[in-house]
Amino acid sequence: MIKKTFIKYILNIGLLTVGLSLSAQNPIIQTAYTADPAPMVYNDRLYVYTTHDEDDSTWFTMNDWKVFSTNDMVNWTDHGVILSYNDFDWAKRDAWAAQCIERNGKFFMYVPMISKTNNKGAIGVAVADSPFGPFHDPLGKPLVQSEWGDIDPTVFIDDKGQAHLYWGNPKLKYVKLNEDMISYSGDIVEVPMTEESFGKREGNPERPTKYEEGPWLYKRKDLYYLFWPGGPLPEFIGYSTSKSPQGPWKYGGIIMPSEGKSFTNHPGVIDFRGKTYFFYHNGALPGGSGFTRSVSVQELNFNKDGSISPFKMTSGITKAIAAVNPYAFNQAEMISWSENVKSYQNKVAGVFIKAKKNDGYINVKNIDFGKEGAKTFTARVGTTHNGNVTMEVRSDSVNGPLIATVKVPLTGGDDRFETVKVNLLNTITGIHNLYFVFKGKAEKDIMFFDYWMFSK
Repeated sequence: MIKKTFIKYILNIGLLTVGLSLSAQNPIIQTAYTADPAPMVYNDRLYVYTTHDEDDSTWFTMNDWKVFSTNDMVNWTDHGVILSYNDFDWAKRDAWAAQCIERNGKFFMYVPMISKTNNKGAIGVAVADSPFGPFHDPLGKPLVQSEWGDIDPTVFIDDKGQAHLYWGNPKLKYVKLNEDMISYSGDIVEVPMTEESFGKREGNPERPTKYEEGPWLYKRKDLYYLFWPGGPLPEFIGYSTSKSPQGPWKYGGIIMPSEGKSFTNHPGVIDFRGKTYFFYHNGALPGGSGFTRSVSVQELNFNKDGSISPFKMTSGITKAIAAVNPYAFNQAEMISWSENVKSYQNKVAGVFIKAKKNDGYINVKNIDFGKEGAKTFTARVGTTHNGNVTMEVRSDSVNGPLIATVKVPLTGGDDRFETVKVNLLNTITGIHNLYFVFKGKAEKDIMFFDYWMFSK
């Protein structure tokens, strides 16, 4: 992610405009700054692992990795921080772009960090029995480290069971992983940077091709795709193809041009329930920049010959592919869209959300109440304010019909919650979008919210 030329770009960043509307579906996470999306499908659910830009960062200040998941492509559940550079005894800092993959019931997360030993980048691996962790470092040392640029790993297991690992900036490196996924065979291979493979970059003899960093390996039919951010800054997304996961690669062109406030980008491509989805990041949230980024997603379409036509950032996935069951236990951090809300995590509640300002809200889409409908509503909530703090439940818009009002009890801290049950003002049936609107006179930190459910 570090670029020798980023300073020149930063001087011109004020000239850029955000190509997205905040009233749309993208970015998919609004409760934290996230970047470098790495999607994974497991047990018919889509997970996306992200890096985490710290608030108000003016550099790549990133200390941990988070994971989000969805069943419907519009509501995303925040599962919180699942790994940190502090979980590796040999690591010094910089929890940068990573990828997680499942094999034989184990989850392997490949993570780049700075090594304490030589102050250089290195890629480690952490292992867990669940996509949520806990992850542990089985090696106690880096998996791979070369002379420079060991960041942004991508891993792929082919149809024969062979695992492949690519990474690197400004050079592209490769190894074959062994079946245990925590060791590799042979030497580290430096992929030839040729114009035929990665296009020609003008005016920089040190970087003769367009390739910059952040590779992502993907297969469709009999063709392998290597997606990657290209330069010079600001980055676009390009791709190359091959009949083999080891190349040789053929440059396919630019598919996503440089857009928005972030001067970096990072692709992640996955198939889920018959469609292909393209993940990336931008700086579209309030306070967004090249160091406070936001993950987004949209569908990826292929031409008949397997090529990909250029496309721009869009408003995202607006139609849910599944419905939410309101009569099940639903986490408050399952969100389609939110404003003035942040996510937090502690040992008592796990992940929860906090309304930062009056009239902050979260939206959950495509909730199916059925024909009989719901009559009561239950929520686990709390506040530190002694006063009139309420949560309004509204249907279909932030100012839509009022379904219920929850008076939030004073609990004294975000490690203390109470469960409140109220009757609905009217029975609600059918499919609706819900808005949870937070009301209070305090200037900040109105209330906190852990989970909700309806009853028939």
